[in-house]
Amino acid sequence: MLNRVVLVGRLTRDPDLRYTASGRAVANFTIAVNRPFTNQQGDKEADFINCVIWNKPAENLANYMSKGNLIGIDGNLQSRSYDGQDGKRVFVTEVVAGSVQFLESKNKTASNQNNNQVMKQTQNNANENDAAFQYHEHIEPIDISDDELPF
Repeated sequence: MLNRVVLVGRLTRDPDLRYTASGRAVANFTIAVNRPFTNQQGDKEADFINCVIWNKPAENLANYMSKGNLIGIDGNLQSRSYDGQDGKRVFVTEVVAGSVQFLESKNKTASNQNNNQVMKQTQNNANENDAAFQYHEHIEPIDISDDELPF
């Protein structure tokens, strides 16, 4: 029997690091994984996969990665259930990661966010300057899929 999961995706939020009563680190996180095809409208869709990682790798993930970072995980799929606060049975399926690969640095994401802010400001300035001119041509936006981007 084989139960192995390998995923590459972006963190949807900062990892949630906690410690058990015995002192073991555990981090819960969710990654968005793009599907390899587009829907009927031509849009890419993503699956949001709940994951958990234990011990030192959990601490490393929480300390060095944050929302938006690209990571790779290798682990196995696990199902469990528990009684919720309302008394109803809750079923959970998640990936228990054995290892996590950091596919980009924390600084790169911060740098990308800063670059996006500079680009927005530059675009706003350009839009203010363009208001003085009237365009007679309609310029179509360029449609570029995520697969064509180098990052």
